[in-house]
Amino acid sequence: MGITESWLQKHHESFVKATMHPFILSIKHGTINPSSFKTWLAQDYIFVREFVPFVASVLLKACKQVGDPDGCEMETILGGLASLHDEISWFKKEASKWDVQISGIVAQEPNREYCRFLGNLMQPEVDYAACITAFWAIEMVYQTSFELCLEPGSKTPADLLETCQRWGNSSFKHYCSSLQSIADHCLEKAEEDVLREAEEAFVRVLHSEVGFWNMSYGDAQTSG
Repeated sequence: MGITESWLQKHHESFVKATMHPFILSIKHGTINPSSFKTWLAQDYIFVREFVPFVASVLLKACKQVGDPDGCEMETILGGLASLHDEISWFKKEASKWDVQISGIVAQEPNREYCRFLGNLMQPEVDYAACITAFWAIEMVYQTSFELCLEPGSKTPADLLETCQRWGNSSFKHYCSSLQSIADHCLEKAEEDVLREAEEAFVRVLHSEVGFWNMSYGDAQTSG
């Protein structure tokens, strides 16, 4: 068992809260309030734009690693960075379709806090192992969450199927597995202080994702 898998088991409750949140379940059950989806759409557009420099910083740190002689890890991360251009275009298209104004949209506090966390990870002193772990965790939560909405018997609204397929498809799942393998490879060689830093980053991602879903779904609906 890899280190990341052991952390998924150790922090299973937090993982379930992040990947089976009422926001996601409301999509799966076909009961989502359109205003909740629109909030998520606008706020995640802001997040993705902040996510770009974070992934770029992970790529720069990957390029300096001596344990990747063939450049495979670097190429995987580069592919993820390149795909964000298409993702930003997709958010703009969806915003237009849903009549969501994203020009001048202001980030809500859970979003700002999440972005500040990404900014902290970009600092040179933060070890690559912690950064790639956080990167994997962020992508993994979305893949696991939206894949749930594509399961047989789901009542996901037809106009949200494209959203769910974007992150719930098998190709993105394979990409997340590749990121997990990279993270495990780094963590296997890491010192204890780096392992603690990486695990803290992993847990912080799970908690931040719950906060982001709460923001989109509405705290009043998740506090009961």
